[in-house]
Amino acid sequence: MTVSKNINNPVGQGGGQRKKLSRAERQNNGPHRNLDRRSAADQKAELVRKMREKAGAAESAVQAGDDTAQS
Repeated sequence: MTVSKNINNPVGQGGGQRKKLSRAERQNNGPHRNLDRRSAADQKAELVRKMREKAGAAESAVQAGDDTAQS
């Protein structure tokens, strides 16, 4: 095995080239984070929709109860 000049960096001991990261990716704002944000926004929108449906169903049930109580 060839010996390198630096004892902490022996030649032939694994390690490949690293991908060049953009500034945004170095700050952990890469495309993967954008996808995470998008999926989180989708989940939130779905949750809000479900809550509104439940609230609407409960409200209509209360109104139906009021209608029968008045007649």
